[in-house]
Amino acid sequence: MHMADALLSPAVAGAMYVASGTAAGVSIAKMRKEEEQHKLPIMAVTAALVFAGQMINYTIPGTGSSGHLCGGMLLSALLGPYAGFLSMIVILAIQCLFFADGGLMALGANCWNMAFYGCFVGYFLIWRPMMKNKWFSKMGTKAAQRIKIIIASVIGCVVTLQLGAFSVVLETSLSGITELPFGAFCALMQPIHLAIGLVEGLITAAVLVFVYEARPELLREVDTSEGRGVRAKGSVKTVVIVLAVVTALVGGALSLLASSNPDGLEWALFGNKEAGYSENMGLDEEEFGIDSKVAEGAGAVQEKTSFLPDYAFANNDTAAGTTVSGIVGSLMVAGVAALVCFLGGFFKKRKRASKESGTD
Repeated sequence: MHMADALLSPAVAGAMYVASGTAAGVSIAKMRKEEEQHKLPIMAVTAALVFAGQMINYTIPGTGSSGHLCGGMLLSALLGPYAGFLSMIVILAIQCLFFADGGLMALGANCWNMAFYGCFVGYFLIWRPMMKNKWFSKMGTKAAQRIKIIIASVIGCVVTLQLGAFSVVLETSLSGITELPFGAFCALMQPIHLAIGLVEGLITAAVLVFVYEARPELLREVDTSEGRGVRAKGSVKTVVIVLAVVTALVGGALSLLASSNPDGLEWALFGNKEAGYSENMGLDEEEFGIDSKVAEGAGAVQEKTSFLPDYAFANNDTAAGTTVSGIVGSLMVAGVAALVCFLGGFFKKRKRASKESGTD
């Protein structure tokens, strides 16, 4: 769902930068109050995992399209909405600047479409209410929590991807791309992202159930107070190591198996001629889009910063380029996420005046 600069007018792109920037500012303010120090390694490794996961496009049967993980629901369930949103910004910014994935002018829109809904809407309207729901309590704590995690993951991913897909249609239409009818674009984007969301929901559920089985307290809003069968099976260090190994395997090896089919957005715009839409709309991939000096400037910056464009060596399509991209990109995301925490003063243990007033 990464948008290119050509899909947006500078005015719409600027508005989306303001919207995403405001959400980032609120997230920073909230995170400065956090004291959960164990979140730092979890934030680094899960952000890297989402980066690696986004490299794998999975085929949507019968459509000629593919989709990939967004990751907002996964990150917010583990880190909370604010840390999750900032982690997604790190991922999307690194993809944009160093791998030319998504436009630089469109980065604000991509953060909103791919991160805001999953981290905030998905968390506050789906994840948290589901985790607090007592309807499944008769099954016992572990069974109830597993079911709630799976349901919240699937519903959350489906709903938030639908919202993200609709935002893409709205932003594109407001940008004045009149060649693409609003209704036809919706009719293509929403169903294909429904299928993508279902697959992402199952992937998200699998990761979160693993974490729940290993260290249930790492999941936000999960009730472990009753202690009925809820017992950690591993340390936080073990969870981090396992997720790090999975990240290396996904980014360095499984990324080689990614589908070559266009993703949902590309398919909706250019890759569905068998359905008659592209031909009727007269869309040409080489000519379609908006030209602007802002977009040209943003593109020039990307050309200079992207040392592994499209997750490959420049002018070289060997598999080694994909493997290196997956590993290097994952390390960069983990490192930058940790650096952001240090620079922002997040997760630090702060002194409480009420406890220390007698010793200072």
